[in-house]
Amino acid sequence: MSIYATLWRLKFPRYGDVHAGCEWIEVAAQAVPPHIGSSTPGLGYEDGDPYAEFLPPALATDETGEAEFMRAVMIITEKTEKGTARHPQEYSNPLLTIDGKHYSTMPFDELHTRICDALRGNRPRLVIETIGQDGRHSLHFEDGTYDNCENT
Repeated sequence: MSIYATLWRLKFPRYGDVHAGCEWIEVAAQAVPPHIGSSTPGLGYEDGDPYAEFLPPALATDETGEAEFMRAVMIITEKTEKGTARHPQEYSNPLLTIDGKHYSTMPFDELHTRICDALRGNRPRLVIETIGQDGRHSLHFEDGTYDNCENT
């Protein structure tokens, strides 16, 4: 059984920047409900939180395991694997791990930027795409580098 519940799945540019001919990858938000790891008596975690090493702190909940926010939201790609040497429920390399309160108050444009930045990794941000009269594309990056693309 998984501790995660899927909130949404969306397509994002594979390397964080939209341009003609870019690849797309599915990104998903996996929520950890508030009762997971909660020390509230009767929820099954009286002996401790088995997820404390890789999730934000457990939440105080009511007696039914409800709270105002999710414990956490993991942003993953279709290539993210679940299960590590440390714990079978841990994602090996999530794009983002966000505590539930922050996720619930984060504007979508901030979330979008953080996801695109994570997908981009240490590559420079695309600042402009040019398309010549001959149909040739060039991608120009914030560090001054560029890439001449195939005609797409």
